[in-house]
Amino acid sequence: MFQLTQFGFIALSVFCVLYIYRQLDSALPKTSFSLDKQKRIKRQFVGTVVGWTTLISLLAWSQFFANFDSLPPRLFLVLLVPLLSAIGLSLFSTTLKEILGQIPPERLIYLQSFRIVVEVLIWLLFVQELLPVQMTFEGMNFDVLSGLLAPIVAYYCFTKARWPKWVAIAYNILGIILVFTIVTIAILSFPTPFRYFMNEPANRIVAQFPFVWLPGILVTVAYSMHFFSLKQLLSSSPAGS
Repeated sequence: MFQLTQFGFIALSVFCVLYIYRQLDSALPKTSFSLDKQKRIKRQFVGTVVGWTTLISLLAWSQFFANFDSLPPRLFLVLLVPLLSAIGLSLFSTTLKEILGQIPPERLIYLQSFRIVVEVLIWLLFVQELLPVQMTFEGMNFDVLSGLLAPIVAYYCFTKARWPKWVAIAYNILGIILVFTIVTIAILSFPTPFRYFMNEPANRIVAQFPFVWLPGILVTVAYSMHFFSLKQLLSSSPAGS
């Protein structure tokens, strides 16, 4: 079961990245960017993803993140770098704004259904006594709601256009709250001096490969798609609206 769980995290991460690349590849020809700029943006995306994934994977293999005694814990690198990058892109990137304007809004929301699989994989780690119960849907993790609601909101807000846009905006806000709630629970379950949840096992497994991809890729995709969807929906007229 452990090897199956490992494969699940890798496969799901690859799927999310490929899905995002597909949306980028489809949107770029519809923008005002030159062909050279379109190619440069795709190279930058691939280079960033490959570089970041390689970096956190090598650091995890070397047990760099396994040291929870330092303050702040080294694993915070995996949490903060993509978070600050996603916030910066959402707030200040005009390039991202134009790209988002050419992506049908339902596609960013449909992707959030991947969080159903994430929660199953997290539960499997709990069953194997590798994660504490509070990080699962049996405990304090309600993030699965974001995954369950995603296809419903996307379908009725955009595919069928029966629900108003504010429902999708509210969904994204709820999703952000849920993902950062479980991130906070995960941090408070680290074996650190500020640990709050003292039940075993502590949240150590995310410092190892490939489970470091959970905070480094999958959590990043979750909140980034919420940020980008909100940026899209709050702009004048996203594609397909």
